[in-house]
Amino acid sequence: LSSLHLKEEKTKPDANGAVVKADDNVEKTEDEEKEDRAAQSLLNKLIRSNLVDTTNQVEVLQRDPTSPLYSVKSFEELRLKPQLLEGVYAMGFNRPSKIQENALPMMLAEPPQNLIAQSQSGTGKTAAFVLAMLSRVEPGNKYPQCLCLSPTYELALQTGKVIEQMGKFYPELKLAYAVRGNKLERGQKISEQIVIGTPGTVLDWCSKLKFIDPKKIKVFVLDEADVMIATQGHQDQSIRIQRMLPRDCQMLLFSATFEDSVWKFAQKVVPDPNIIKLKREEETLDTIKQYYVLCNNRDEKFQALCNIYGAITIAQAMIFCHTRKTAGWLAAELSKEGHQVALLSGEMMVEQRAAVIERFREGKEKVLVTTNVCARGIDVEQVSVVINFDLPVDKDGNPDNETYLHRIGRTGRFGKRGLAINMVDSKHSMNILNRIQEHFNKKINKLDTDDLDEIEKITN
Repeated sequence: LSSLHLKEEKTKPDANGAVVKADDNVEKTEDEEKEDRAAQSLLNKLIRSNLVDTTNQVEVLQRDPTSPLYSVKSFEELRLKPQLLEGVYAMGFNRPSKIQENALPMMLAEPPQNLIAQSQSGTGKTAAFVLAMLSRVEPGNKYPQCLCLSPTYELALQTGKVIEQMGKFYPELKLAYAVRGNKLERGQKISEQIVIGTPGTVLDWCSKLKFIDPKKIKVFVLDEADVMIATQGHQDQSIRIQRMLPRDCQMLLFSATFEDSVWKFAQKVVPDPNIIKLKREEETLDTIKQYYVLCNNRDEKFQALCNIYGAITIAQAMIFCHTRKTAGWLAAELSKEGHQVALLSGEMMVEQRAAVIERFREGKEKVLVTTNVCARGIDVEQVSVVINFDLPVDKDGNPDNETYLHRIGRTGRFGKRGLAINMVDSKHSMNILNRIQEHFNKKINKLDTDDLDEIEKITN
């Protein structure tokens, strides 16, 4: 993966090893935000060593409520081809994950059924739809039968790796990548049974270049739909591809979130679907003690942070900043004071971010300074303190309650006690904090020096 870069521009490391762009003073553009979603998804794949044991309940809505609802507790129950079962076990899956228990019987049913499924990173959904594709392929037919769309080149390669791993005992099955830079001779037909690629290239291969006959496609997978529709053009291209496919083609769509825009898109590309949703987990802040510290400016916030630093480094802590610039400044200042910190910024290439998270996970650094890029999906069990150096706000300057929950939810996980400290440096940020308190109906107490003993108890 060392050759996979999500950024084309030249970046260079600064004295702290952080990769900084020349125009780092500029706030992130919308395109960078979108790219971050794809980068975040890839990052989650790189740092996952095993499946997440999700506590979310799965809600299944069937297209035909009268048909029996099956879920499976073992892969044997699915009656897979022996070489696929061997591939599943070789990948280290001993029993189906929660999403697989419900999704696989639907995906493998006869006649094929369409599916829209919500599933967070690390729940085994890639393995589930790969298994569905491999099960539908007729190895004797040397033309594309399954088509999988991914939002980026890097994510397509990650899914391809899963296909290669799971299909390694099924050598007749071949895989082609419809991604930028994979140039084929015009007029050539491809013989690989599975094609995975990005929407623009796949559309060219189906319509302009005629490498793929879309009428022969049996399974169409649209992965990471929420990341997909954040990228301009991908939504229209995906719809155009879907319209070329036969009516009996099985359509499978996956998304980590189900915002309205994702729903509308999903309903356009997946007719008569079964739906698997994650029931919203209760927003629980019960195990997390929350405090705020009053300061007058950024330097006072830094001083306050230094004062409580001794208490927080007993455990592992994450410090969140609003911009990359502030995160870079804070990490540099803490380093100057002799504190050992790691910096995680969206300016780093994905592989570098993965390496920083691994070091933090292993406890080589106790404190991680970061922006929201790290607020979602990254579980480091030992984190027991989160500090909001800047309170989370949306682009209009209103409190971003969801980000607040994601940030402080990095602590107090798995029933342990956790601690969140919010730095307040103006009337405006006090107003933001008050609105966050109202939203969660939770009082946030002012941090006094007497509370430092309490903090040490929590972090010990």
